[in-house]
Amino acid sequence: MSKPKAIVITNGILHESDAKTAHGLIRGTERFDIAGIIDYKHAGRDAGEVLDGTHRGIPVYAGIEDAVTAVSDLRYCIIGVATVGGVLPPDFIAIIESAIRHKISIVNGLHDFLADRSDLVRLAAAHEVELIDVRRPKRRSELHFWTGEIFSVTAPVIAVLGMDCAMGKRTTCRLIRQACEAAGLNAQMIYTGQTGWLQGGRYGFIFDSTLNDFISGELEHAILSCWKESNPDIILLEGQSALRNPSGPAGSEFLVSGNAKYTVLVYAPKRKHFEHTPAWGEIPSLQSEIELIRLYGSRVIAIALNTEDCTDEEALSFQRALQLEYGIPILLPLQEGVSQLVPFLQQLLPITDFNKQQ
Repeated sequence: MSKPKAIVITNGILHESDAKTAHGLIRGTERFDIAGIIDYKHAGRDAGEVLDGTHRGIPVYAGIEDAVTAVSDLRYCIIGVATVGGVLPPDFIAIIESAIRHKISIVNGLHDFLADRSDLVRLAAAHEVELIDVRRPKRRSELHFWTGEIFSVTAPVIAVLGMDCAMGKRTTCRLIRQACEAAGLNAQMIYTGQTGWLQGGRYGFIFDSTLNDFISGELEHAILSCWKESNPDIILLEGQSALRNPSGPAGSEFLVSGNAKYTVLVYAPKRKHFEHTPAWGEIPSLQSEIELIRLYGSRVIAIALNTEDCTDEEALSFQRALQLEYGIPILLPLQEGVSQLVPFLQQLLPITDFNKQQ
C-alpha cells in the first residue's frame, strides 16, 4: 500500500539539531512518503545532502507554493522541529496557514497544540483538513499502570540510552532494528517520542506527554503488546533525555520498569556540557555512566559514538581507543552502520532461538 505524501517544515534550521524531527524523517519513515522540505535557507538543495552529505532525492523548497507546484497529491505537512519546551515558532504560522489553504492536513509533534488555536481550527474546518497534535496526552481511561507482568517477557530487552539530549538515540535504535532485520532477526523498536511515531512506529507511547504516574505502565504495556503480538527475538527501547540531564532526567524507567538488562549507550566524546550549556553542568564521565547503568541492573553491551565536531580521523581514533579500553563494540552508526553489533545480539538469544538463526 502506498504511503501518503508529506512535506516537512524546518524554515531555516534544517542544518540545526532542533530540526531533529525532520532529520529522522529524512533518514526514513514507514508512515509517510517524504516529498520535500520547506526551508528557505536551503531551497534548491537535496535534504539528505544538507543533513549528512548523502543524496536522498528529497528536494528542499522555499515555501508551500513551490512545493505544491512541484508535487501532486500532498496530504500532510509535518512540523519538523523539536524546540525547547515544545513551543511552535511564530514564523511557522504563515506556512501552516498556507498549507491548510492548499487543503493539506497538519501534523504537529510539539507541545504547543494546534487544536488550541481557534483561528487555525476555523481555517482547517473551512478547508476540510485535519490538525493532528501527536503529543496531545491520552485520556486517563486510556492509560495503563505498571503491573509487573513485564517480568514474563523472555525476549532480551535492550535500552538505547544517551548521555545527553539530541545525541542520536532514536536513529541508533532504528539502525540496530534494521541491521537485525537484515540478519534475519525479528527486532522490534518501542518508540517513546513523537518522531518515532512519525517514522511509523507500531508500538510505543509519547514519554514526555504522559502523566508521570503512568510512564512505567505505558512502557510496560507497549513492551507486552509488542511481545505478545509480534513474537520478537529482540526488543529495543528508544531512550529519552539522559539519566543525569538536569533539564529532564530520564532513563531509569527503561532499565527498571522496562526490565532492560542490556544497554547501548550513545556518547559524544567532544560534548562537554549538557545541551552545550555550561551553566547546566558538565556531562559526567563515560565510565561513571556505565557504572550507574550497572547499578540499575543493566549491562552496557556497546557504545555508539555521536561524532559531532569530530574529523573522520578523530572519530576513528576515539573508536579505537574506546575499543581497547572497554572491549565491547564501539559503533560509528552514521559512518559505518551498526551491523557489527548483530553477532553480539544473537548471543543474547535463548539457545533454541539462536540455533534457529543458524
